[in-house]
Amino acid sequence: MRTDGVTGVVSLEPEVGDRVRGVASGIGGTVDEALTEYRTAEERAALMEARRTGDIALVHSWELVTAVDGPGTRMTLFMSGCPLRCQYCHNPDTMHMKTGTLENLNSVVKKVLRYRPVFRASGGGLTVSGGEPLFQIAFTRRLLAKVHAKGVHTAIDTSGFLGSRLRDEDLENIDLVLLDVKSGIPETYRRVTGRELQPTIEFGDRLSALGKPVWVRFVLVPGLTDAEENIQAVADIVEKWKNNVERIEVLPFHNMGADKWAELNMRYTLADTKPPSPEAVEHARDIFRARGFDCVY
Repeated sequence: MRTDGVTGVVSLEPEVGDRVRGVASGIGGTVDEALTEYRTAEERAALMEARRTGDIALVHSWELVTAVDGPGTRMTLFMSGCPLRCQYCHNPDTMHMKTGTLENLNSVVKKVLRYRPVFRASGGGLTVSGGEPLFQIAFTRRLLAKVHAKGVHTAIDTSGFLGSRLRDEDLENIDLVLLDVKSGIPETYRRVTGRELQPTIEFGDRLSALGKPVWVRFVLVPGLTDAEENIQAVADIVEKWKNNVERIEVLPFHNMGADKWAELNMRYTLADTKPPSPEAVEHARDIFRARGFDCVY
């Protein structure tokens, strides 16, 4: 294991790197199991401790974009690892912590802070996305705290399924939550994600009680999430959070991630699904507008 003193990226020898990156904590094994392949006890102990403390994390990719993932120009950090298995996921390579680079916390903080002039000028900041940003909670927690203390606006893009991992003091370092409500009917939610809806509801209730600003996101997928009763059920859920939901984004399904599923030899169930019509998308938005929400997309 080597750390580049310039970039802070932790490099693994190829013969062990793939094994470490290919194991997600709690899903399909543990990182500790993979670490048995390291040559020395010191290397095993160092990486295990760095991961536990959040000194390093597996980062999938970065983007610097405007008007996406929050207000202003955003540095979006995509983390690897996710407990959900959404049928329409356009980044399936983030599910199993198999791609990305092991990066050092302090080097990531420095990279983010270099863009503070851009953030100030545009009203932007850092958004931690994924995958699921709360999957590697120790790193995400410390990153948000460090950059928020330096005056950077912070956001997370989350399903809310792991929202209970966030302590109240963690939420103080998050200015905005982009909450993905993937379905309003529990059975449909399970079909879409392979998981339960209730943790998302409980997290949303907690954010509402704290008055934390939220942007709700809902993906409209023909034949999967677009049933009238499902959209109305999503509206029923978010209506309870009306005091802190600033906007709702209805995002039309697209097939741009299909190639990634094929490259990963993963079965893509929506290959024959077409994007929803503009009329269908506008109808869904009107359902939320009728409840008094700002539905800009």
